[in-house]
Order: sequence, then structure tokens, then C-alpha cells
Amino acid sequence: MTRIRYGIALTAACSAVLLTACGGGASLSSAGGAPAVAQSSAAEPAPPSAARDESAAKEPQAQRTRQTAGGLASGVDVTRQQRQVIYTGSMTVRAEQVTSAAQQAKQVVTEAGGYLSQEESNSAGDTEASALLEFKIPTAKYPEVLRRLGAELGKQLSLNQNAQDVTLKVADVESRLKSAQQSLESLRTLLKRADTIGQVLDVEREISTREADLESLQAQQKELATQTAMATLTLRLVGPVTVVEDPSDEPAGFLGGLKAGWKALVSFTKTALTVVGALLPWVVVSLPLIALVVWLFRRNRPRPTPPPTPDPETP
Repeated sequence: MTRIRYGIALTAACSAVLLTACGGGASLSSAGGAPAVAQSSAAEPAPPSAARDESAAKEPQAQRTRQTAGGLASGVDVTRQQRQVIYTGSMTVRAEQVTSAAQQAKQVVTEAGGYLSQEESNSAGDTEASALLEFKIPTAKYPEVLRRLGAELGKQLSLNQNAQDVTLKVADVESRLKSAQQSLESLRTLLKRADTIGQVLDVEREISTREADLESLQAQQKELATQTAMATLTLRLVGPVTVVEDPSDEPAGFLGGLKAGWKALVSFTKTALTVVGALLPWVVVSLPLIALVVWLFRRNRPRPTPPPTPDPETP
């Protein structure tokens, strides 16, 4: 009996020890396993659905940023304005026959749609003849006309070109013209509402002033349109032996002034001698007549009588 009691007690003690050990292992495993689970969950990548939700949340913000930037850029209208340029040029060509070269130049310009605006010619001789022609040429045909004139008329001695951009000036004239038209319309409307004669006269006076300004602006606009549409070319034709001075070869400073003064003196002397030569025949013819008139005037002029001398014996 005693052995059975000892066996039962030992069995109960072992069972209690085993139960306690099992309960502690479960608690330890649960306490130590929680961080591992948390770490594993943190280390694992987010599922695809969560990534899509995050990108969808960020996309509207980025899209709004792009729309804002695009709105700022699209609010500025960048347009290419056509440039308005005035072209002018001068060319000197030595030709064998100045007259025929001038006719050929006119034909070339006419074929290009231009016209002759001014002409000066000197036909002293075939070798010393010269001509100065001023042409108006369409801007689009201007380079081609320059090439043909320099190659077909003779030997090109010089070519000077100038381009002036007047885009801002054209835009300014157009803006002022629109403002003047609107102001004139306002004044005409105000004239219909005028009640007294004084108001009518004041408004009419102001309308007259604005109309004059409007006409001036219209003339400027027309002139600018003509200058930008047609280039100006001054063509100088010289004969085979005509001396052509290059402006770049002229001396500057004291020597240049001395040369210019000598030329002015020579020109003045030639002019004075020309005038004297023109007046000399008239002086030779009229001198005897002038002498005759003076002699007759002196002859017919009454002589003054001397005063009577007093008699010394008369008291």
C-alpha cells in the first residue's frame, strides 16, 4: 500500500512538472515570437494593391502640379511676328555703253515688278558718259536683281547695302492709329449729345485736331508699308574712262580737309569765271552806250552862274 501511494504521488508530481513546463514554453514562444512576426511583416514588401493605392493617391497631386505649370506656360501666347525691314543699296557699274546699260537695267527691274523713280544722265561722250538711276524693287526680288545688275551690265565697282528693322515702329504707328480712330468715334458720339452751341464748337474743334492726327498717322503707315514692300537701289553707271573715286581711299583729318577745301575753291573759281564769261559780252556791248549817256547828261546839265563880284568904289 505504501508503494502504491508513493507511485501515485510521484506520478502526480511529474504531471504537475510537465504541465508547468508546457505552459511556460507557450508563454515564452508567444512572447518571443511577436517581435519576429512584426519584423517579418515589416520586412515583407507591400502588396500590389497597396502600391497601386499609394501611386493613385500621388498621381492627382503630380497631375495638378503639371497642370499648374502647363497653365502658366500656356497663358503666354508666343507668336512669331513678321519682321518689317527697309532695304536700301547703292551700286556702281562700269559699262561699255552707258545708254544701253541703263535701258537694260530698266528692263531687268521692270521684269522683277519694280519701277524707275529717278534718273539723271550725262551723255558727254560714249567713254565719259554717266547715269544715276534710282529703282524701287520688290523686297522678295531684291537679291536677284542685285545679282543680275552686277553681272549683266558690266564690271561691278562697288556695292553698299543697308537694312533697317522698323517692326517696332510699324507696330507703334498701328497702335496709335487704332487709338486715334477710337477717340474720334467717341468724340463723334459726344457731338450728338451736345446741347449748347459752345459744347458743339468745342467738340468740333477737337474732332478737327484728331482728324489731322489721324491723317498724319495714316500717311506714316502708308509710307512705312511702301518702304518695307519695295527696296530702294541707287545704280550709278559710268563709262570706260570715267574716273570713279572710292570714298574709302579719301584721306581723313587735315589732308582730307585740305583736299575738300581745294575742291571747293576750284569749284567756286570755275563758277565765278563762268559768270564773268557770261556777263562779259553784255558789258562790252553796253559800255559804249553807258559812256554816251553819261556824256550827254554832263553836256546838258546846267552850269551854275558865279555870284557877281562887288564893286569896290561903291560905298
